[in-house]
Amino acid sequence: MIRLLLCRRGASAVEFAMVLPVFLTIVFGIVVFGSYLAVIHGVQQLAAEAARSSVAGMSETERGTLAKSYVSANADTYPLIDKTHLSVNAATSGANANVFVVTVNYDASSMFIYSLPFVPMPPTLIARSAAIPYGGF
Repeated sequence: MIRLLLCRRGASAVEFAMVLPVFLTIVFGIVVFGSYLAVIHGVQQLAAEAARSSVAGMSETERGTLAKSYVSANADTYPLIDKTHLSVNAATSGANANVFVVTVNYDASSMFIYSLPFVPMPPTLIARSAAIPYGGF
């Protein structure tokens, strides 16, 4: 009986069984929230590039059309972003008449992160903006 109590052959298996759930939870959390942050970054990139492409427009309407066309044409290059959940607002800034602002909104409520139990949920609406000044200063 004493020999059985002093045996340490299964100790590493027990330690592994105790540590594995914690380790997998951390790794899974990194992957899940990393994908959410990748979507945020993608939406910001779309807004910034749409603002840059709008510079070619001669009027506010043309600039807005260029920005929306850019987002529509390039949203598919971001694999985690569903193009149908994007909306674009492009207009002159209310605070400064010499600045054109492109805002891209993404409804992330269909992402798999929102179906997970016991996970703190980030906001479902991702809104990112980019501003670009009019030329001729």
